[in-house]
Amino acid sequence: MTAELLDGREPVPAGSLLDGLPPVRVAPDALALIRAENERTGTRVAVLDDDPTGTQTVAGVPVLTSWAVADLQWAMDAGAGTFFVLTNTRSGSPALARSRNAEIAANLETAAKAAGGVPVRLVSRCDSTLRGHYPLETDVHQAAAEARGAPYHAVLFSPAYLAAGRITVNDVHWTRRGEELVPVASTEYARDATFGYRSSNLREFVAEKTGGRFRPEDVVSLHLEVIRSGGPEAVRDVLLAVRGGQPVIVNAVREEDLEVVVLGVHLAEREGRRFLHRSGPSLVRVLGGLETRPPLRHEQLYPRGPRPGHGLVVVGSHVGHSTRQVAELLELPELTSVELNVPELLAATVTEAVVASAAAKVASALEHSDVLLATSRELVVGATPAESLEIAGRVSRALVWVVYGVHTAVPLRFVLAKGGITSSDLATEGLRIRRAEVIGQLFPGMVSVWLAADGEADVGLPFVVFAGNVGETSALAEAVSLLR
Repeated sequence: MTAELLDGREPVPAGSLLDGLPPVRVAPDALALIRAENERTGTRVAVLDDDPTGTQTVAGVPVLTSWAVADLQWAMDAGAGTFFVLTNTRSGSPALARSRNAEIAANLETAAKAAGGVPVRLVSRCDSTLRGHYPLETDVHQAAAEARGAPYHAVLFSPAYLAAGRITVNDVHWTRRGEELVPVASTEYARDATFGYRSSNLREFVAEKTGGRFRPEDVVSLHLEVIRSGGPEAVRDVLLAVRGGQPVIVNAVREEDLEVVVLGVHLAEREGRRFLHRSGPSLVRVLGGLETRPPLRHEQLYPRGPRPGHGLVVVGSHVGHSTRQVAELLELPELTSVELNVPELLAATVTEAVVASAAAKVASALEHSDVLLATSRELVVGATPAESLEIAGRVSRALVWVVYGVHTAVPLRFVLAKGGITSSDLATEGLRIRRAEVIGQLFPGMVSVWLAADGEADVGLPFVVFAGNVGETSALAEAVSLLR
């Protein structure tokens, strides 16, 4: 079946698509070879994460909410070789995304020079359901590279998030629902008020989002037949032929597919090619050669010992999956729910009164139970994408003010943030985290836990980053039970 035929709106049985693929190609010791190449070249993998949920596949790596040169140098000096910079651009306007990425590009160059001119492999981390400022963000970094006289030969587009069932086959991006695969353009994510799209076929998606600057036939494909039958050498040969920042679609169903791709990238880089990555969570771990770790146990969440107080769960995500997870969470005992009423917040002439009321309710409830602070479940959008972003920003700022006030007033055992924008704003403004470490995940390949680095505020407080669109319906309740 061709990619064009598969770019429909209807789900297909997973077996009808996957059973006919070539056998998975296993590259022996792939991650060790990738790490060794990174160490040989001194390469640092810098992941610019447009919200915090890109950390869901990695452990033992630094994460920054600041991109000052000193902070970037701190991350480059860490042992992992891979680090995340939380840009939070998905919650901002195109102008903000452009200026922030340009600033980070300049600061990365300065930090790399100060570290002895180390190579930096740049990853513009994207959402596995295709939402975000594309192609704006990769355009900014391509322009910065051209200004330095070292342009990228291609932009590798690999949105797969395998642990969450998001795969790319025949250039079409799919999400798994039970035994079916659903084209992402038929999901609620494609109807996003700000970042909506029409195409599941990623070649068509690139053409759509670039306004025709790249036609579908201009986009190169790394097909699974090439990856699995030809191995790293075949991937290298495809990449040696691309020029001028051409987009390259990376098809992937298994981690082994991505390992072969990265080994092929290394071979092409040895011949002088340079690549920029627009990547979902799965490729990030492989680019760093990072091993998977088992889910965290309860005692690992509190390495400095038991903490006083109760836990705070904050839900800003409005996707239907989050709402269903909240419903199951509310069945747990010893949990008080406090709602931040969004229509009331938006209608108020003085938002401080609405925020103060919510903060008082949360602080009072935390004296005797864990607390769920959630926005009202009806999604409020604006007449334009820009208005929708502004509404989301106002709501997120209100949640931040509530959490900041509560955090400074009462002890918290843990904080769990549900939703990408919510997680980002709570980390940077609500908890004032600047440098942290991703210590691992609560579930295989999803739901990250951060601990603030030494010298930061509230060292030892587990901050749980829970994307709005991942996990079983019971996952939010299970996460809170584990944190308890």
